[in-house]
Amino acid sequence: MQATTIIALFGLVICASVAVAPRRATIDGFFSGANPAGRAPGLWVLVLSQVTTWIFARSLMNSAILGYYYGIWGTLAYAAYYGSFLTGGFIVGRLRASGAGSMQDWLKMRFGAVGAGCYNMVIALRLLSEVFANLLVVGLIFAAALPEVAMAREYSIVLVAVLGLGYSAWGGLSAALRTDVLQMMVFLMIFGLAFGALVTSPGFDLGAVLTATGTSGAWNGQVLLLVALLQVFSYPAHDPVMMDRGFIADPETTRRSFLHAFWISTLCIIGFGFFGIQAGLQGAGYENQLIGTWMDMFPTWLFVALLLSLLISALSTLDSALASAARLVVDELGLSPRTLNGGRLAMTVFMLFGALLTLWGNQTLFDAVAVSGTASMFLTPVLFVGLILGRKIALWSYVVAFGAALTGAIAYFARDDWFAALLPDAHKYEQLLVICLVVLAVGFAAVLSGARRRG
Repeated sequence: MQATTIIALFGLVICASVAVAPRRATIDGFFSGANPAGRAPGLWVLVLSQVTTWIFARSLMNSAILGYYYGIWGTLAYAAYYGSFLTGGFIVGRLRASGAGSMQDWLKMRFGAVGAGCYNMVIALRLLSEVFANLLVVGLIFAAALPEVAMAREYSIVLVAVLGLGYSAWGGLSAALRTDVLQMMVFLMIFGLAFGALVTSPGFDLGAVLTATGTSGAWNGQVLLLVALLQVFSYPAHDPVMMDRGFIADPETTRRSFLHAFWISTLCIIGFGFFGIQAGLQGAGYENQLIGTWMDMFPTWLFVALLLSLLISALSTLDSALASAARLVVDELGLSPRTLNGGRLAMTVFMLFGALLTLWGNQTLFDAVAVSGTASMFLTPVLFVGLILGRKIALWSYVVAFGAALTGAIAYFARDDWFAALLPDAHKYEQLLVICLVVLAVGFAAVLSGARRRG
């Protein structure tokens, strides 16, 4: 019964998303988000789109899982990444003031094709990880909801990939913006009901939640908080979904949208983390990315509401990731003509490869965040010295900083294999902290060595 309810309600959301998507696609709407009249999105369209594309399914699950293991510290560590709206808004403001129309524009002006190429490599991997991780959550949900169906995970991933690609490829960024508003309103309503039920349940104690240390102790959550604080400056700059939305409205609307998106998304992430913390406090056993745990903990309607929240957030992120993939391939890389079919082809390729990655077998959702966040850290010294201090940076310095960050990302990914001998014998999050510190040290040393005042 609960599986039928989830499928029916999610089907309604997909149908509604298709209904609100624009009927007529234009080139400017597809790649730049303009409405049929050629106008940029308003404040709350931008805010809701920013929020719903950042509190995506992977993030909600990460917050809950980290809360289960490390208590309030784990949830706060993940919530710290949402400070990216503050640092991202600051970076966008500086970029626009310098005359740049995108992060790639700024990098091209200072480092030529090599600078933009290194950046585009990182964001291509980021977009692939977005598609992969959100489809993975979809598979986990339907595998838990339909245990009697042998291929429920695979069928659901393929179905959602096809449906999400369908309406995304029709309208591009303009479709993503319009459906984001609908999906975010539905998400807030459903999640609000679920959260209200949690905090008013007999076994809920706010004081216990706010002081919880999790089933594995608070230390690794505190380590992750340090990692997040080290990555939070560069993290938004490598997120093409956020950066794309930083250049489609006027500067004041954009500035305000980043501020509102910060507090709304942070509250949602912390609120969802409470479900994981509560599971740990109740002594529930960990099962299947917490989905199986929640099935045993909560009444059916609340369990359905949680899963529906995750599915809606997955869908809303997929369309935005595909829209950014189309802009990357067409506008930045020039690999396809700036036509509707060119953008649609790019979307199809990214969705195909993202779906194939779900067959790879890694289901550790935070690893995708850690790897891409570490790879983005070459931007911290580059943006601080070049954008904020206004220094000219040598190309070799940029390449060294990029190489250090990419090596750091590979080191974390291959921490149990190729890099095991070089990393301390410690928990993987402590290893991640060491990697981040080394990446920043090498990056700043290279950039400062190759920096000089502009003439």
